Amino acid sequence: MKKKVAKLTLVSALSISSIVAYTATTSPAYAQTSLNELNEEKSNIENKQNDVKSKLNDSSNKLSDIHSEQESVETEIQRLNTSISSTQVKITEKKEQISTTKEEVEKLEKQIKEVTARIEKRNELLKERARSYQQTGGMVNYLDVLMGSQSFSDFIDRVGAVATIVEADQSIIKEQEADKKLLEQSQAELKSKLNSLETMLADLETLKSKLDSEKKEKDTLMAQLNEEENHVHAEMLSLEEEEQLLKDQQVAMEKAIQLEKERQAELARKAAEAEKQRKEAEAKAAAERAAAQKASSSKSSSSNTATSTSSSSGNSSQSESKPSTSVSSGNFTRPAGAGYLSSGLGHRWGTFHAGVDIAATGTVPIYAAADGVVIRSYNSSSYGQVVFISHYIDGQQYTTVYAHMRDGSRLVNSGDAVSKGQRIGTMGNTGDSTGQHLHFELHKGPWNQAKSNAINPVGIVPL
Repeated sequence: MKKKVAKLTLVSALSISSIVAYTATTSPAYAQTSLNELNEEKSNIENKQNDVKSKLNDSSNKLSDIHSEQESVETEIQRLNTSISSTQVKITEKKEQISTTKEEVEKLEKQIKEVTARIEKRNELLKERARSYQQTGGMVNYLDVLMGSQSFSDFIDRVGAVATIVEADQSIIKEQEADKKLLEQSQAELKSKLNSLETMLADLETLKSKLDSEKKEKDTLMAQLNEEENHVHAEMLSLEEEEQLLKDQQVAMEKAIQLEKERQAELARKAAEAEKQRKEAEAKAAAERAAAQKASSSKSSSSNTATSTSSSSGNSSQSESKPSTSVSSGNFTRPAGAGYLSSGLGHRWGTFHAGVDIAATGTVPIYAAADGVVIRSYNSSSYGQVVFISHYIDGQQYTTVYAHMRDGSRLVNSGDAVSKGQRIGTMGNTGDSTGQHLHFELHKGPWNQAKSNAINPVGIVPL
């Protein structure tokens, strides 16, 4: 009877020590600290969301300004194009007018030469007649003509003829001089018109050159605005992706908080149940001790011997029943079922490689590296088929990324709770990838677009 009582006492003692060790990590203070840290992480995520929203608003305003400036520049370019086209038409017209005017000038110059030649011939003829007049006294030839008449009537006719010839010569000379003067006047007018047209053409070509220069500047400005627009679009896409990821992180964190509350409630329930069992065991042991003491009052010598034997046996049992400590496999497990480390963390090809690559051929399963909640599971243009998981380990948040998985192989969705070693997909070659491999990232804290929280998983995660 005493031996049985001693064993019950030992069981009670071990139960109490287990409960003390158990409740040390589930005390209200410890639980509150854990929840406070999770809520703090949630608050940090919300602050980052506000920051990203602010940046998105700034980018949106910047994009609106760019679009407004683009519209203004486009209007100016259209105006310049219209002016350039109009100026080019005028230049073409002026060139045609200049060409026509030059032809007219050349034609007039030819006519002037002809008239001048005729005048020179007539002047030579007049000079000869003047010399004859000087030599004969001016009327010899005409007197010969007149004196050669056969009758008075013939004489009158010859006098009229001589007068007509003299008058005709003088008239022709006057007409030729008038024609020459008119031609020279027309030539001067045409040359003046030609000079005016050439000046206008030079002004138009100068204007066109200026317009072309202005248009080139506007085209350069438009190209810069388009490049800036593309940059802002890319920045907004990046921010939108980060915003979505932060939303998913917030959902994951809320689920992690809920799971932590449920875990603590379960631990509290188990602690309360253990405490109840401890009290029941103590009460039962006390009752058995009381019964044993009552039985020993009639046989004190026998009771002393039995007590000594029971005590010796109890010490022996306590020595044989020490609890064993389980060996932990660590916080993380290998994320790939097979493969070798083909690339490490660091700068590569001018960019920062924020993780490590594990390469292998065939169908290679991908596992969650630790317990956690799936932040996001989707197809990214750069990561390909990718899964983000948030972990909360020893008071520290970690984020793991599993990228380039095979199309259709993702087995988890956003918000899913996963356990360490749970299969989440299959190694593939999707997204910005060359060759089948797993791109694995480990971030101490939340993932961000700059990947500033990325740490080297080598030595932390079995690879």
